[in-house]
Amino acid sequence: MSNPIAELIELLNQEDLSQDAINAAISNMLPDDVALALESIPVSQRRIAWDTIKQSNRLDILVEMRGETRTLLLKELEDYEIAALFSDVDAEDLLEIADSLPDQMIEIALQKMDSKQREYYHQGVTYDEDEVGRWVDHELIVAAQTIRVSEAMRLFKRADSAYSDIIYLVNRTGRWVGCVQINALLNAQPHDPVSSLIIEDHPFLTADTDVIKAAEQLEKVEQSALPVVDENHLLVGRFHAGHALEARRLELESSQMSTAGLNEESDLFSPVRRSAASRGIWLGINLLTAFLASAFIGLFQTTLEQVVALAVLMPIVASMGGIAGSQTLTLIVRGLALGQITRSNLVSLLKKEIQVGGLNGVVWAICIGGMVLWWFHSPLLGLTIGLAIVINIIMAALSGVIIPVILDKLKIDPALSGSVILTTVTDIAGYIAFLGLGTLLLL
Repeated sequence: MSNPIAELIELLNQEDLSQDAINAAISNMLPDDVALALESIPVSQRRIAWDTIKQSNRLDILVEMRGETRTLLLKELEDYEIAALFSDVDAEDLLEIADSLPDQMIEIALQKMDSKQREYYHQGVTYDEDEVGRWVDHELIVAAQTIRVSEAMRLFKRADSAYSDIIYLVNRTGRWVGCVQINALLNAQPHDPVSSLIIEDHPFLTADTDVIKAAEQLEKVEQSALPVVDENHLLVGRFHAGHALEARRLELESSQMSTAGLNEESDLFSPVRRSAASRGIWLGINLLTAFLASAFIGLFQTTLEQVVALAVLMPIVASMGGIAGSQTLTLIVRGLALGQITRSNLVSLLKKEIQVGGLNGVVWAICIGGMVLWWFHSPLLGLTIGLAIVINIIMAALSGVIIPVILDKLKIDPALSGSVILTTVTDIAGYIAFLGLGTLLLL
């Protein structure tokens, strides 16, 4: 089966680009797929490829690009090209890319908008990136609560946007009063008041709700969209399933990138110095933790000089603790994200993880101790590494619970920082346990 994105990348990498061939290739592709293909070619070739794309397709593709890719491309464009690019931008698109645009470009875009879109933009920009008010869609069916069923049906017939299965009713001041689904209108009489068909206790979102929590709420209520209101209960817009899926995708990508100390907005072909600087920070942090572990090893230099086998076996102890700790850490980070971990169940969870760590520690201590006995023919060495394995895996389980909980309380992302701290703790605990026991039992 052919891969359109891969085929487009191959096409864009050709020295002699054909404008007709490229526009034919992207005619049936989604803008985010085209953006992904552009991000997959060197920066020097993007401007050439960009010039081959029809003007009518450029804005949608630009919106779907990563922040760094978008910034690098816009730096290459002339002022008149930017003005043409933003000739038909709407508030929702501008809000999505505003953080990667200088103020001058935002002003150009706002000048191209009508008054209603400018109002939407100024309303949305008051909210943070992770708040629903920044994500709302304004293409919803809104009507006064006094209309009849026949009038509401005419509004539905004229609607041409997605997720248009609900009509949102407001009073004369713009306050949201309820929602009516289209299937209720189909079963009603034309002269019936729409207000009589309002869904009781219909859920809604406040504009300052976290977007991930909003996505979770939308999933639970099994609706295509939910109304979003401000602090005065005025209808701001709607948060629909498309937004929820996008928010989830971005959260997953951010989590994956943050574990390596990277930003999800990073460009695949970003400048070498910028990439080196962003990655170098985490290499430096890792170096500090490595020196810390080495310092503890240095405390047992005499033991290592006399029992060289300990140096050979040290990586096994550290590795087993690291893996056990990462398993617990992943479980706890997910539990914190889902709101499953509270003060009332933390102690029970901690006991359970210690028991799991103890059981696994004993089982693998027997296995590893037996292999060491066969390898080095030393019962005491086998006992030493076996006890160290048990201690380190239990310590890893304990750390895997406590570290992310503490980081979460300190408002630090445990998915980003937890693994670095956990690795340091399990390495040091493993080395101290193994070398300390080696000093006591072997010397």
